[in-house]
Amino acid sequence: MTQTGIARALGVDKSFVSNIENGKTSPTLLTISKLAKALGVRASDLLK
Repeated sequence: MTQTGIARALGVDKSFVSNIENGKTSPTLLTISKLAKALGVRASDLLK
């Protein structure tokens, strides 16, 4: 999935997704939960 696709699934701007990937910002638990749902994984899998 692209940053654009992830951003759409989360309802955020693509730059926010980029900032998470680059360690410039941290996602909230709600964002992690939405991301996990979009990717079809458990939120705990993203926190490992």
